[in-house]
Amino acid sequence: MSAFVDRAAPAAPTAPAPASATGGLTPGADAGAARQAWRRLRRRPSALAAAAVLVLLVLLALAAPLLAHLAGQDPNAYHDDLVESARGGVPLGSFGGISADHWLGVEPGTGRDLFVRLLYGARISLLVALGATAVQILLGIAAGLAAALGNRLVGQLVGRLTDVMIALPALVFAIALTAVVPADFPRPLLLILVIGLLGWGSTARMVRAQTLALRELDFVAAARLSGNGTLRIARRELLPALAAPLITYSAILVPADIVAEASLSFLGVGVKPPTPSWGQMLSGAQTWFRADPAYVLLPAGLLFVTVLAFTVLGDAVRTALDPREGSRLRIGTGKEPTR
Repeated sequence: MSAFVDRAAPAAPTAPAPASATGGLTPGADAGAARQAWRRLRRRPSALAAAAVLVLLVLLALAAPLLAHLAGQDPNAYHDDLVESARGGVPLGSFGGISADHWLGVEPGTGRDLFVRLLYGARISLLVALGATAVQILLGIAAGLAAALGNRLVGQLVGRLTDVMIALPALVFAIALTAVVPADFPRPLLLILVIGLLGWGSTARMVRAQTLALRELDFVAAARLSGNGTLRIARRELLPALAAPLITYSAILVPADIVAEASLSFLGVGVKPPTPSWGQMLSGAQTWFRADPAYVLLPAGLLFVTVLAFTVLGDAVRTALDPREGSRLRIGTGKEPTR
């Protein structure tokens, strides 16, 4: 899990690779394993529902400019005539000012269209989470392979650095880093770098543990005896075998990074106005939760649904890629393991 949410790294499935006669992964075995994983995944309605929710959310985020144009709204356009100034800016009308022009109402105090701002907020949340996850995975792969395949000194140095990164109070450091960076630096890029650079430790530890187990298997030994160097073995033998646990771990990191971005924006050091963000909207909704509950419930509900969908899908992917995990979870339930 991300360093911002949980220091304990969940166990990723071990994915020993089938060995070919030459010691590498056979294309047929690789394709067959992928088809079997896909069949297991399709048999889980919860995974399909979570994937459908995420696909819909991504499509809505990508189509935010088009939908804003169809709705005739601008995410940063103020509408003072839609709020009641005598009551401090409470939206006029029922349910936060819902109307034919404003499908989910308007923002208290400003009158900005809430539907369009939620869509643009989804773009920021998904962009930052996916970008930060990519940084964490890339740095974790590099550090984990170096620790497992390097000499003793390199292994110890990388191991101690990984321990330091895991032990760091990441949220405190993230607040400090985002506060001192110049205001003209792109905030989404800054959040990607900060969350990614502070959260790769658990990924590196997982990659190191998996690599130490894989390098003792026959197909890696055969590649070593064939005269392949360390980099070639890592690229052609180990990385394909690490694909399954890395995919699973990525599905775990993304929701944690979404929460990290929302937390930083909620604390005022993330995305700056007028750029919308779910965390920023929740921060501004603190003073409006009694007068306009919809302004709190809508971004909070979207954040909850997104994180839940990623979590459910990540659990399903882990079980599909490692059927032994599903068997272990069924011990004592009286259910037969899925074959």
